[in-house]
Amino acid sequence: MSRLYWVRHGPTHAKSMVGWSDLPADLSDTALIGRLDAYLPRDALVVSSDLIRARTTADAIQQERTRLPDDAGLREIHFGAWELLAFDAVDDPDHLRAFWDNPGDIRPPGGESWHEVSARVNAAVVRICAAHPGRDIIAVAHFGAILTQVQQALQIDAYQAFAHRIDNLSVTVMQTDGPGWRAGAINHLP
Repeated sequence: MSRLYWVRHGPTHAKSMVGWSDLPADLSDTALIGRLDAYLPRDALVVSSDLIRARTTADAIQQERTRLPDDAGLREIHFGAWELLAFDAVDDPDHLRAFWDNPGDIRPPGGESWHEVSARVNAAVVRICAAHPGRDIIAVAHFGAILTQVQQALQIDAYQAFAHRIDNLSVTVMQTDGPGWRAGAINHLP
């Protein structure tokens, strides 16, 4: 059996859509990071997105765990022209609303659709798990990346997946012992 412990990176405190921008995480809540570290399996491998907010969060919980190379496949949604904009600053609010209300093939200008994000993250998960069969893996990633896996494990549509909270420094556990993933804890704060 393999388990994936999805950890959302520490907060950036940005009040905008943050996708591929390399903003740092606030890791000042050392008590929460300590509880997170204690909750995660000691013998798990650690991998993270290549964005600094995920990398530094992974560094904070790595301890004696083996670290795998960062994986760009675990990045957040690419918001393209909407990157770092507040929702009310987008010049086409109907397009923005469609992106969030009907996730699928709609993409921000120059960005990714939900289906493209899901395909990218799914390919990274398959690649990582194939390279380390039967191992527990801690994957430090982002809201959108984690929701793609919640959607897959619960076999729900993307809109239903967006109804789930994924707080910063929370853990979402997926497990498999064959084809497909099952969801355990979702958005657990240790």
